[in-house]
Amino acid sequence: MKTTITISALMLSVAMLAGCNKNDNMGPAQEAGAAVDNAGAKVAEESKEAAASVDAAAERAGDKMEVAADKAEANMDAAGQRIDAATDRAGARIDAAGAEVRQESREAAAAAKEATSNATAAAGRSVERAGEKMQDASK
Repeated sequence: MKTTITISALMLSVAMLAGCNKNDNMGPAQEAGAAVDNAGAKVAEESKEAAASVDAAAERAGDKMEVAADKAEANMDAAGQRIDAATDRAGARIDAAGAEVRQESREAAAAAKEATSNATAAAGRSVERAGEKMQDASK
């Protein structure tokens, strides 16, 4: 829209100047036509330059996006490796804790078995003494 307004303003200015400055070789219509042609060529050149500038900016933006995507991927890989390492450490700690619980359970079971054996032996001795006393009392 700005380009259309600019071209129209240029054409009007050139047409007005063409009437004030007479060139012996060209008439006013020819001068106005030449001015329009020149203005059109200038706008076309500026449009090409602007398009090239936009293309270059888009290329730079694309490159930056690729770099950002590569960095994000590297960060995700590093995070995944840290998670794997933490999982391995947690698994090792759980295994060690399980082994410790099993060992303590074995020790507690052995202590309970020994206590039961001692209590059974003591009860057996008491019953045997009671039996001896009953035999002695019956004599």
